Amino acid sequence: MGCRRSALESMVNMSIDLYNNFYRGKRVLITGHTGFKGSWMAIWLHQLGAEVIGFALDPATDKDNYVLSGIGSKITDIRGDIRDGNLLKDVFQQYQPEIVFHLAAQPLVRLSYEIPVETYETNVMGSIHVMEAIRVTPSVKIAVMITTDKCYENKEQIWGYREDEPMGGYDPYSSSKGAAEIAIASWRRSFFHPNSYSKHGKSIASARAGNVIGGGDWALDRIIPDCIRALEANKTIDIRSPKAIRPWQHVLEPLSGYMLLAQKMWNDPISYCEGWNFGPHAESIANVWEVATQVIKSYGKGELKDLSDPTAVHEAKLLMLDISKAVFKLGWKPRLNLSETVGLTTEWYKRYKKESVYDLCVEQIKSFTL
Repeated sequence: MGCRRSALESMVNMSIDLYNNFYRGKRVLITGHTGFKGSWMAIWLHQLGAEVIGFALDPATDKDNYVLSGIGSKITDIRGDIRDGNLLKDVFQQYQPEIVFHLAAQPLVRLSYEIPVETYETNVMGSIHVMEAIRVTPSVKIAVMITTDKCYENKEQIWGYREDEPMGGYDPYSSSKGAAEIAIASWRRSFFHPNSYSKHGKSIASARAGNVIGGGDWALDRIIPDCIRALEANKTIDIRSPKAIRPWQHVLEPLSGYMLLAQKMWNDPISYCEGWNFGPHAESIANVWEVATQVIKSYGKGELKDLSDPTAVHEAKLLMLDISKAVFKLGWKPRLNLSETVGLTTEWYKRYKKESVYDLCVEQIKSFTL
């Protein structure tokens, strides 16, 4: 029995690296590392042996995955605002990253109605400041600029958006991300053109993902944090947009795609420097009510209440991505169905108070990669 356990543990430890030791020793800078997606990426890259440099604002709450996991003590942790272009350039010059993942953003639709100017300053000018820091830092070879599925001009069509469809956005958040994509494409053509790669030596791509869920997210106006807050307080879960349809995916799904994309770009910098969609299979596209129902089932308790408000600010009711390009050109594909995605997410929230959150995250990364 002991031999079988040792063999299984060895297999699990090997499974966490989907990239054939590519990231070991690489200097990787993550903007937004204190955020939900950024903290998971920092943990995963640290486990892969990368030298991780994080640049971000303070975490939003003391319960965030970044805080509870303690990942900040295991990496180079720098606090700063991506709207400060000079500070960004100083950090890039000091730490000389080879790969950049740009995740820092103002990521909330409803909040963007309250702070539209700050949303644009962060999501558009912040992205430009990151690209300018990349431009003047010779060490940077690869950059993956993360935006969102909401960057597309959403006509609420029943088929998924492809990477070459028009950028747009109704609300300040979505339109700011569409504008960021236009800026990224402009900087790629103007300063990082693949035809001139021998001169500048940089490969820049953008990545778009759907509704991402997972442990350690406590943001306002997101369905999973809303559910968990209500469940922990033994209150009814209020659902404001029960019929909104989204492409739900666990946080590790797009992160695995971003990291695979960067590896492909490193090995072939000219062929992959463009936009990419990372979303779930069609069966994981569901409305908010269905997802909340699955949360209750997985968590083991709870009750839903429909609080639809016809006068609420506009949010898209239907949004889907076509992921064919990533599947066929990168060899990437989603690993989890909707039930598994919700199950892994609720498991984190059921266990985070009693266990080492860092170990819990590593365990879930290993489970995901098996």
